[in-house]
Amino acid sequence: MEKKITIEDYNPDWVSEFEQEKTRIITVLHGHRLYIEHIGSTSVKGLAAKPVLDLMAGVQHLDEAEAFIQPLRSIGYEFVSHKEFPERRFFRKGQWRAGTHHLHIYEFGSEQWKNQLAFRDYVSAHPEVRKQYQQLKQDLAQVHSNDRARYTKGKAPFIQAVLKEANENRLAFIKKVPRN
Repeated sequence: MEKKITIEDYNPDWVSEFEQEKTRIITVLHGHRLYIEHIGSTSVKGLAAKPVLDLMAGVQHLDEAEAFIQPLRSIGYEFVSHKEFPERRFFRKGQWRAGTHHLHIYEFGSEQWKNQLAFRDYVSAHPEVRKQYQQLKQDLAQVHSNDRARYTKGKAPFIQAVLKEANENRLAFIKKVPRN
């Protein structure tokens, strides 16, 4: 059974929880070159969120993630195959549809990697967008409180619009930077 979707007020402890989990992951995957970022709503100061910590690890090649399955299992992560997302490897800590941590692995610098950071950074930098996103998430959680798939699908148009705006702003900034 799926855990009811709840949106909690921003918790400043999420930052230290990320740092602790990042350390656990780096420790268990010693010898692998990883870039780890805090993503998702818990990474945005002031944004209410589901209390699920999203981490993103960047690797040179997705095939590297195969070697992560056993070590990550030792700290509570389970590999979840998502054929509909061939550009990502996904690990969950906690029960199905009620996880406490999600680890998304992408190729470092890929479009997916950049989009995760662009969304996080844009929502962080724009209080009005952050407020709109929070309201959308709260509304969707109320309407789809027991259906994570519909909750997630309901956020998609907003996320795509924010990514479009973030990328347009980035390109406009790049065009303004003088070249020597």
